[in-house]
Amino acid sequence: MVLHRLLTVDQRSEPLQLEEVATPEPAAGEIRLQVRACGVCHTELDEIEGRTPPPHLPIILGHEVVGIVDKLGAGVAMLSPGDRVGVGWIHSSSGDEFENLSDSFTATGRDVNGGYAEYMVVPQAYAYPIPEGFSDEHAAPLLCAGAIGYRALKLCGIGDHQRLGLTGFGGSAHLVLQLCQHLYPHTEIFVFARDRASREFALNLGAAWAGDTTSPAPQPLHAIIDTTPAWKPIVHALPNLKPGGRLIINAIRKEDEDKFYLVNVEYETHLWLEKEIKTVANITHQDIAEFLPLAAEVPIQPEIQTYALAQANQALRELKAGKIRGAKVLRIGS
Repeated sequence: MVLHRLLTVDQRSEPLQLEEVATPEPAAGEIRLQVRACGVCHTELDEIEGRTPPPHLPIILGHEVVGIVDKLGAGVAMLSPGDRVGVGWIHSSSGDEFENLSDSFTATGRDVNGGYAEYMVVPQAYAYPIPEGFSDEHAAPLLCAGAIGYRALKLCGIGDHQRLGLTGFGGSAHLVLQLCQHLYPHTEIFVFARDRASREFALNLGAAWAGDTTSPAPQPLHAIIDTTPAWKPIVHALPNLKPGGRLIINAIRKEDEDKFYLVNVEYETHLWLEKEIKTVANITHQDIAEFLPLAAEVPIQPEIQTYALAQANQALRELKAGKIRGAKVLRIGS
């Protein structure tokens, strides 16, 4: 499924075209994957709509990839044909602690072709063994929604016997909730979501409380993770932080439709008393490598909706419209 031009996604959009393209060949140090599944992420909307545009077109999107190693490039020693591996947003970078911030960072499905295809290539160091126990489709959201949620949870500095807020309850937040319950079993989780179905879903997964995006939390929170594409949830989240609390914005880009909402920020209500705002910027290979075994240990149970590769546009339209329960995943190959 190939993106040829940037556009605004609406309910009639067909941003991607189904095409036959040449099967890629792995260069030295790379592997080729026969793709089995690829998650559909909100960052794909950011790419299509130009908030984080691909540096060149056409491009094949997709960065929550699960596949089977099909061919090895010269010098590959870490993996073998037949291995099941995953690929996330980070396609390659500097390899150090700060590779998510490096100028050499390249993103899967934005800077290079990604997983909305039958085959793709990736450096061997940025392919990760998928633990047994996860189907291809259930493993796919772990490569971005899960791993970036893990990074956000680390950055928020939450501990046991504290209170964590999640604003927005889609592909990432429902995985963070399960991870937090495992790591910090005495931490209460409070969910803010605009639709009733998402709030009920959160309560079913064990949230202590669920309310509307604009609802005040029943108690002050030590940290809040925002996973929405909008500004309004940010403004309503900040008053719910206790003094010294931290808001983590877990998004590549924010949409502009409600940017005017920022004029409602009042220093004494939203920012005073040493509250902090921190953003998540990309992801490191270490985040994914640490998270996947942890996800199997929990075990995390992703809620998914599956689509055929040719239905990628439908999945993207539904994502833009907010028709989400868990994560959306494309089935590719057999």
